[in-house]
Amino acid sequence: MVQVKVELGCDSYTIYVGSGSLLLLNELKTSMRLSSTALLITDETVGALYGEQVVQMLEQAGFQVQIKTIVPGEESKSLSAAEEIYTKAIAMRLDRLSPIVALGGGVVGDLAGFVAATYMRGVPFIQIPTSLLAQVDSSVGGKVAVNHPLGKNMIGAFYQPKMVLIDPAMLDSLPERELATGLAELIKHGLIRDSRLFAELEQDYAAVWQKDKALFTRLISRSCRIKADVVQQDEKETDVRMILNFGHTIGHAVEKATNFAYSHGEAVAIGMYGAALISRDVGLCSQQTVEQVCGILQKYRLPLQVRGCTAGQLAAYLLRDKKAINGKINWVLLTGIGSVVVRNDIPEQIVLSAIAQIILEP
Repeated sequence: MVQVKVELGCDSYTIYVGSGSLLLLNELKTSMRLSSTALLITDETVGALYGEQVVQMLEQAGFQVQIKTIVPGEESKSLSAAEEIYTKAIAMRLDRLSPIVALGGGVVGDLAGFVAATYMRGVPFIQIPTSLLAQVDSSVGGKVAVNHPLGKNMIGAFYQPKMVLIDPAMLDSLPERELATGLAELIKHGLIRDSRLFAELEQDYAAVWQKDKALFTRLISRSCRIKADVVQQDEKETDVRMILNFGHTIGHAVEKATNFAYSHGEAVAIGMYGAALISRDVGLCSQQTVEQVCGILQKYRLPLQVRGCTAGQLAAYLLRDKKAINGKINWVLLTGIGSVVVRNDIPEQIVLSAIAQIILEP
């Protein structure tokens, strides 16, 4: 098992990656001095696969466990869904030392984390991410949020978990499209910080599709280290952490403009291609770099272009980007494989040109 430590002072925690990581639940109550009541939040799909196993482990550790099961999908990442969980937590008399355990993908983790951050001004939060996307991205770094009709993740907080338990064996139940959406974030981490990770993903794509456990333990732990290193430097996303948004500026606009017809990873893949085009057109990277980005996205069956919206619609959602400062968008742009810069002075015409190139005509 690989341990990745996230050093954030009193909010420090460890990510455990590897076979058998869930066995650490047996020591949870005594090692963290928690109350005896725990709330497990999962969705219908993941709960059917792993819910009973995790409940048994928590009960063996001495917890009285109740489960809240949500409907899978972004629609559940809402204030109304959070209110239902608050109601259950109050009814079961969850106190300030009672853990909330998230078992599922990014939606479950974001929603459960948001509730943990706000219920009684904060209760212990444990992450058990079951999708590759959650394992390498949303479960690491402390961002928790729910959506608003006018924007994704508009209502949220920074709230760190007490521990993250990642078992690559859980990827066996993941459909190919969901695996690809997580691979987009792995590719992103290689592009922004680790050319060796990028090269490994280029070379080992056959083993990736075979879900080789040793390979995924290595890839996931390296990806978590990259994100942990960035988060340690900038927990609240004031400067360095912005580089983790590579591909997300356009990606979030794609999600909203198409009413979430694309998965998060698919939207980010389109966003990374768009950002690569902008990077080339402002002279930051070469055409060869753009071609490398295209090549690896295609290897992992990720889209480069978006269907179902117009360039105008996409541009309108870009202007609502919550990370804009004084109306200026902070663009994370490539200078090469493994290296990025943040710029807020990109000419509008270059952005519109890139948008035009990522739109597929109906």
